[in-house]
Amino acid sequence: MEQITLSIHYILYILILIFATGMVSGKIANSLKLPDVALFLVFGIILGPGLNLLSETSRSFTNQFILVLGATLILFDGGRNIGLRTLRRVWPTVALLSVVGVLISAVVVGYTAAFILHIPLAYAFLLAAIIASTDPATLIPVFKQVKIRPKVRETVESESAFNDAVGSILTFSVLAIVTGAQRVSIAGGILDFLKVSIGGIIVGAVIGYVVAYVVSHVSLGFLKDYTTIAMIVTALLSYLIGDELHLSGFMAAFVAGLIWGNSHIFGLHMDDKKMEMNHFTDNITVLMRMLIFVLLGSQVNFASILKYLGGGLLVIVVFMLVARPLSVFLCALPDRKARWTFREMLFMCWVRETGVIPAALSGMVVGMGVPHADMIASVTFLAILLTILLQASTTAYVAKKLGIDHVD
Repeated sequence: MEQITLSIHYILYILILIFATGMVSGKIANSLKLPDVALFLVFGIILGPGLNLLSETSRSFTNQFILVLGATLILFDGGRNIGLRTLRRVWPTVALLSVVGVLISAVVVGYTAAFILHIPLAYAFLLAAIIASTDPATLIPVFKQVKIRPKVRETVESESAFNDAVGSILTFSVLAIVTGAQRVSIAGGILDFLKVSIGGIIVGAVIGYVVAYVVSHVSLGFLKDYTTIAMIVTALLSYLIGDELHLSGFMAAFVAGLIWGNSHIFGLHMDDKKMEMNHFTDNITVLMRMLIFVLLGSQVNFASILKYLGGGLLVIVVFMLVARPLSVFLCALPDRKARWTFREMLFMCWVRETGVIPAALSGMVVGMGVPHADMIASVTFLAILLTILLQASTTAYVAKKLGIDHVD
């Protein structure tokens, strides 16, 4: 009994410390007009390696639970914030960037990492898959501060939400190969990718619609007073069933959010609850960002980062200045209907912060004890830190210089 009490007190201590630190660092971030996750990381480093006040290991149950919970709820909210009707003009670009763009980035970064860091190609691809996706949790708050053309904003936000799910599927597919759970086969890999992604889409769509129906239907909506709680149930249930069926739980949670965010298209109206839902999810996603990034900062292994610093920085430079532009131009140029200008594509090349989902995925890999996990975690941390500090903090400046910092 005494041991249980100590464990409960320890978890409460972690939560209080992270949330209190998160509030302070978030306030500072607002004053400096920086993404809050950058300060969460910095304060996590101070609490962890600096003051040794937070020492939760990446392999602990508490850490793994927080990563899965946070990633699931953030992906659900990312899907909920996408308007299907607003995507009609740019959906080919979004679709290509979310799938083909992720694969292009993974291939370029994978071969680069294998060459520069001298690691087996499979593990280099695992690193590349983890950092290939962008971050809606970072981008959406930035775009609330910076006014840019709606077409560009909707494309980048939608891509970041979709490719998080795709990036997680790709990561787990590569992970199955490196851990020996799956034989190396291009055809088998493609089939497995399609199975887990399409299966996740179906699970998320069914659960998302059923729960939204029970909440919002005119005569059967007997859970309307519990709309915000039903959202949490939808997200977690979608992930759980998807994962139990060996499908993509993250994709299921994302699609369930997409159904909820566009419920009016399916004849399910929750307009009277919209403000309440937005306020609730804003707070939940902030809490999840605090938990994930403060914990990530507290677990930074400076010896490992210094060991891989030179090679890691080179990989990130190729990632930011070669892989991303290649993905954007190859995926946006074929979309003639969107009529992308060179300046718009250039802006999309620069705005691609790495964030929550890569942080969660790298933490899971470390927790599983995968070979080269320390290297993967170190380079992922560098990718998050550099893209947030360099790209997110200069979004307004780049938009102004390119002349797209105004509404059409």
